[in-house]
Amino acid sequence: MAVHMSDRDFEYLVGDALDLLPTEFTDAMSNVAILVRPRNADEPTLLGLYHGVALTERTFDYQGFLPDTIEIYREPILAMCRTVDEVRHEVAVTVLHEVGHHFGIDDEWLHAHGWG
Repeated sequence: MAVHMSDRDFEYLVGDALDLLPTEFTDAMSNVAILVRPRNADEPTLLGLYHGVALTERTFDYQGFLPDTIEIYREPILAMCRTVDEVRHEVAVTVLHEVGHHFGIDDEWLHAHGWG
């Protein structure tokens, strides 16, 4: 059975997941917004998605761009979890996975290291 949680409580879990990152990483994040959305319209079971230009791909002429976005999809995460602790874990894995993409880390590495 899916976990029921308020939007606010879910957003707090996203913030808690970001707090797991060392300060060096959060300080290095640049021009990125983290958003909580109900679901991805094209892929409703997707948990999160990074849109943008990874830090490793930015060159000297990277300027004037809108922020990259990391979208965390609330409904599929809640639907797959049975407890609040499972939601907390899945949010952390999803947030850190998408932040990894911001730093240019690919899916293969993220999955191999438990962030997939």
